[in-house]
Amino acid sequence: MSFRRRLLSTGNRFGVWLYRRSSGRLMGGDKVLVITVPGRRTSEPRSTCVRYLDVPEGLLVWGSASGAPRDPDWFRNLRTAAEAEVQVGAEHHRVRPRELVGEERAAAWNDVVLELVPGVERYARKSGRTIPVAVLERAARGG
Repeated sequence: MSFRRRLLSTGNRFGVWLYRRSSGRLMGGDKVLVITVPGRRTSEPRSTCVRYLDVPEGLLVWGSASGAPRDPDWFRNLRTAAEAEVQVGAEHHRVRPRELVGEERAAAWNDVVLELVPGVERYARKSGRTIPVAVLERAARGG
């Protein structure tokens, strides 16, 4: 594993630890949650902090990876997961991820994400790829 990748992994583990320890209170005022998704190859739970926005369907998340040329691992894992767990503040929820595609993705990206968090546009330009967007719908209790 490269030094850069180890550094990012350590930073991610610290961010998740800090979020869980403080129930998200120390995340700088941004709308941040912790998402835990089974790894697509190992099925081991993987957790990371991501920004989100509330939408009528659930929680909207996007995989900008700070402008990296490929989609972040957490989003790649999300694509193969039937369910995930999120922590929003002190609350924990089971969610069903649904990646948005086509016009639905474009509308969510342009009319919601870029409208409310315009700074992410620089990551899209830097990455040279279409930033993936998903909605996390609350899973039914007991299911």
